Amino acid sequence: MKPLKKIIDAIGLIMHYPVDPGKRISVLFDILKQYRNKGVSFREYYNFEFEKQPGSFRKSYLGFCEERHYLDILNPIKFYVLSFNKYLTHKVLENTGIRTSTLYCYYQPDGKVFDSDVIATSVTDICRILKAKNVRECVVKQPEGSHGANVYVVKDIHYTDDDVLLLKYNDQEVKLSEIVNKVPLIFESLVHQTAQLASFNASSVNTVRFMTTLYPDGSARVIATWFKVGRDGNCVDNAGSGGNVDSGVDVNTGKLFNVRQFDGWRNSFEIEKHPDSGAQLNGVAIENWDAIKAEVIRYQQAFPYCRAAGWDVAITDDGPVVLEVNDRWDTTGQFFIRHGWREEIRDCYFAWKKENRDDGNNDYRIRKNLSKRHLRRIISQ
Repeated sequence: MKPLKKIIDAIGLIMHYPVDPGKRISVLFDILKQYRNKGVSFREYYNFEFEKQPGSFRKSYLGFCEERHYLDILNPIKFYVLSFNKYLTHKVLENTGIRTSTLYCYYQPDGKVFDSDVIATSVTDICRILKAKNVRECVVKQPEGSHGANVYVVKDIHYTDDDVLLLKYNDQEVKLSEIVNKVPLIFESLVHQTAQLASFNASSVNTVRFMTTLYPDGSARVIATWFKVGRDGNCVDNAGSGGNVDSGVDVNTGKLFNVRQFDGWRNSFEIEKHPDSGAQLNGVAIENWDAIKAEVIRYQQAFPYCRAAGWDVAITDDGPVVLEVNDRWDTTGQFFIRHGWREEIRDCYFAWKKENRDDGNNDYRIRKNLSKRHLRRIISQ
């Protein structure tokens, strides 16, 4: 029944595919071809508007299923938690010379920790730690959250006898006791971006996603970069927060290109200026780009647990500050840079294969999507 249901679902989807009715059959055959040759799912094909993409994008695009195989080898599962859990990420980055925000407090509701100046297990502990450090502004988020969800940007703090009043970026006041429950939280410093990046949209910290690879000889490369800018009134730059502005960034020059107002898949369009601030974006070069890029390359060399990493970087007057490092990054950035990174990831993957660093026990994640035979055929191309 499952194969039959998939066929029926596919027919239903193609009948409503947003192209001229006369082209739907050719699109269907193209979908099947992309799945056979590259493992591209219908959802990927639809989201990335494959029917409109030139041959260069189609050839260079790295699909989700194939990407997961390479990342399972490049970024071993035994190190997964170091980038997934932001508390552990903080501790690792702090001890490798990588510039990141300051960790004030880690709230862990389970168990009991005595007299720690970082770990809290109750509202009272959090109050004590923040007050002792004289914290007046901070960012509060879940250590294992993503896409900008459940983030509190706090611009002022008032301490009472038994609680803390947090004034959020939108001038709403909330008690600490109202947001603390059975979910872990981290409290970290608020990053202040450069005047240039703040001019694009001041309410959010606008970040550059750096895609980097590390090689067995210790060298590292930046293989792709793109820029994420929030909308007026939003404190995060992620599209998951209700839309944002994205663009590619030329790796060599730092210039923004293909600037898009992104309101969801198949609902984005090119723009020249930020829709709210009116600031020019297209063609603008990020200041001090060469120094920033060199610093991020050093960050990758200092973080060998991920040999292919996605860094969310804020640009400050002191240089790049890492907000997150991702070892299981998605394929989205290829849409904004108008080119895939299949060749670059494969080059790094095969470099490590030659070093016999391939732990075959890591590639189990892919099995539910593609058969071993299908995956081998895709990788061999």
